[in-house]
Amino acid sequence: MSSTTGKPSDRGGDRPWQSYHTAYTNAKAGMEGVDKEKVQRVIYEMSKGSKYFENEQKKEAITKLKIEHLRAQCAKLTDNDITHFQKVAERKILELEAERDLSKIWLHTDMDAFYAAVETLENPSLKGKPLAVGSMSMIATASYEARKFGVRAAMPGFIGCKLCPNLVFVRPNFERYTHYSELARKVFQRYDPNFFATSLDEAYLDITAVCVERGITGEEVASELRGAVHQETGLTCSAGVAPNRMIAKVCSDINKPNGQFILPNDRDAVTTFVSTLPIRKIGGIGKVTEQMLHQVLGISTCQEILQKAAFLCALFSEGSTDFFLSVGLGLGGTETPEHRLRKSMSCERTFSATDNSSLLFEKLDNLAENLADDMQKECLKGRTLTLKLKTAAFEVRTRAATAQNYISSKEDILIYAKKLLKAELPLSLRLMGLRMSHFHGEKDDSTSPTQKTLDRFFHSSDNNSNTNRTNGASFGNASGGNDYCNEATTKDDCSIHDAGKNVSVDQQASFSHNEKLSVPGGTSSINHDNKPGSSNTKATETEKFGELASCKASGSSSKPDEHFWIDGYICSLCGFELPQCFEEERQEHSDFHLAEMLQKEDTVDSTARLSKERLAERPCSTMPTPKKKLKSSKEGKHIPINSFFPKCNKKV
Repeated sequence: MSSTTGKPSDRGGDRPWQSYHTAYTNAKAGMEGVDKEKVQRVIYEMSKGSKYFENEQKKEAITKLKIEHLRAQCAKLTDNDITHFQKVAERKILELEAERDLSKIWLHTDMDAFYAAVETLENPSLKGKPLAVGSMSMIATASYEARKFGVRAAMPGFIGCKLCPNLVFVRPNFERYTHYSELARKVFQRYDPNFFATSLDEAYLDITAVCVERGITGEEVASELRGAVHQETGLTCSAGVAPNRMIAKVCSDINKPNGQFILPNDRDAVTTFVSTLPIRKIGGIGKVTEQMLHQVLGISTCQEILQKAAFLCALFSEGSTDFFLSVGLGLGGTETPEHRLRKSMSCERTFSATDNSSLLFEKLDNLAENLADDMQKECLKGRTLTLKLKTAAFEVRTRAATAQNYISSKEDILIYAKKLLKAELPLSLRLMGLRMSHFHGEKDDSTSPTQKTLDRFFHSSDNNSNTNRTNGASFGNASGGNDYCNEATTKDDCSIHDAGKNVSVDQQASFSHNEKLSVPGGTSSINHDNKPGSSNTKATETEKFGELASCKASGSSSKPDEHFWIDGYICSLCGFELPQCFEEERQEHSDFHLAEMLQKEDTVDSTARLSKERLAERPCSTMPTPKKKLKSSKEGKHIPINSFFPKCNKKV
């Protein structure tokens, strides 16, 4: 098997920076001629000893464990196994090839160094200078003049200054960027009314209809669109045209800035194009996946994916294998994505690390105000609020609470956000964020979960008779799904528990408090409340990776409503796959299932109570209790007042 696997690069002791992999590579457009080793050395020297450096080392250790686990699995494959998986791969390739669609023409447009270009347009004196939009803490965008030195987005400003001593900094102005983005989108709409933007400066357009109706080529549309954008905004953009969205995005990056690349709608042209394409150029293949594919199987290009298809089928899940093989074949999305209802809304802010509680609560107040404004603009109300924290040591934590009803105002958001933050203090933080999910979607909720009828109030006395009460709030049990506070309870009475403390079952039913463990590397998260056996937190990372192979089998025996990630990236409830590096998306996916579960429990709980009420009423109407028995004093016992409720209901 040694011949089929890749080998890690030489990491001599005299060049320790070669083993220090960060996101600051030269993959960005305009950085092709940069001395990558020099940039890597500078980043290593300036990061060494910092909390960020320590966190990156932990992430690298986790990646090594994954790679070693895959190598061990690969070494166990016999010749019969490889023959079997080769047949599986060939069948998959045939199935995928049959789905190839060459009838659509997709255009991906990307504004050139958007933020920096806008600032230069507003201030012509900046033209030709190495410019960075951001601060010494973080760079949002770098001009092409700055990229020649290795400066890029998502890089700390002090490292940018080390690489480029003459770097000029400009503070971001998002209102200005939004204005220019809207001008560009008006142009996009002329060519595709259903275009969809992935950010302020990127968009996908289906130009098939335009090409057919006007009898022009994709190349002519791209040139015309770029000229119109420049005329309307004064800015330049680059474009890529291809049969699907995946390749169109790659094409738009080839001739940047202010250029375009056209790939014909021809199978041979597509397969030839992707054959030599580095896998890192493909959206969805990041730093960790690239290392795994290269160091385990020696895969660096898309063509090599097809050559090692059998090993991919043996080592990865079906969904991941299908994705890799689609990349190798040059297949991507061709249909316009359907409009999906928003699942969550969030905002976050990065700042200098501080443990000043007053300053942290001030930043939390600003976040709540921004989130409330954004939600009210779209007429949204939500129930699940998640607080994201990044410590000074770059560990990421999330805390979540579910409100009794749907909220959208700043005041209501702060009620829960403050309690979540107070439970974590004292703590030094460098980032905070708020996310609202489990939306209702209407301005007024006439069926508020806290709105109880008199009949429901009476019958709930039996359900809650044995439950604990905290701060005067009455909670239902977990099986009943009654997770709402008593009417007489104020919002402040609903306490928020910590995942590390012992809490009653009724509190767990009322508030979902998911703790994302900061596994070294920050890319892997474990939900204590969701994953089976999560109470045992002493398992080593090696043991966890050793259990990956048996994770699917154990997952099948778990509770049907229990959510966890099989193999670390497959949703146990719906089979949806999200790699561990997609922290935001994974948390939103978990929130979605939480909301789905709460709604299901509400429905089941209401139906069960209604059925119970009807069954309780039937015997009363056919076999009424004799008055003599009620009036009998021979028993010598008082009749509980609760026994009169069914009779009162009957009269009503």
